[in-house]
Amino acid sequence: MRRFEDRVALITGAAHGIGRATARRLAGEGAVVVIADIDTEAADETARHLTASGAAAAAFSCDVGEQGSVSAAVDGAVRRFGRLDVLVNNVGVATDTPFEDVDDDEWLRQVDPTLNGAVRSIRSALPHLLAAPSGAVVTVGSVNGLAGFGNEAYSAAKAGLVSLTQNLALRYGRRGVRFNLVAPGTVRTRIWNRRIATDPDVLDRMADHYPLGRIGEPDDIAAAVAFLASEDAAWITGTVLRVDGGVLAGHPGFLREVFE
Repeated sequence: MRRFEDRVALITGAAHGIGRATARRLAGEGAVVVIADIDTEAADETARHLTASGAAAAAFSCDVGEQGSVSAAVDGAVRRFGRLDVLVNNVGVATDTPFEDVDDDEWLRQVDPTLNGAVRSIRSALPHLLAAPSGAVVTVGSVNGLAGFGNEAYSAAKAGLVSLTQNLALRYGRRGVRFNLVAPGTVRTRIWNRRIATDPDVLDRMADHYPLGRIGEPDDIAAAVAFLASEDAAWITGTVLRVDGGVLAGHPGFLREVFE
């Protein structure tokens, strides 16, 4: 498929994990991909990898905690490639701090990049998306924003992204820009590395909570992002697409207790 031929997509947090997988997916479908990440070395490496495979890609330093940094990345991308058609908000920060120990600084450490970072990115990208033939914003949320899974500050930020997505879909739908959100469950990314170092089997145990019997991979989420960003989803806006292995449908262990 070449669903993104001649389209330019900017992905925040694209140097690692879900963002990197999304960059590969969109590039593989013909997009010009902008890697916007605070980790400039990894962003450059990701862009080099994509260009070596024949894709058009560039890396820009981007700290979503600073409006100036976000605006500079967006403006630099538009200067280089002439347009912007797709924005993917992919930055999220979570810690294991117990709620009773979460002071204002710790709350903002998680909420600001996760929620406000998306706001800053949309604010900078919106004039260009409105000028595009068909603009699309896809935000990576979480099941944490839809049900209780702990990490209260992070979860509150992800819930805020749901409301932001729905409201902006209403505001800008008639002006040609769609807003949707993907809500992943547990995904195998580097944020689990520290836990795995002391608890090697944690993800195997997590998989037992999922009806499909496994946790997600970055490519699972990238495929959903690509769908919502593409013209295959031209009549979809304001939606939350749960890409969660069925975890929000219920717990398979409960059914085993009932029926076995």
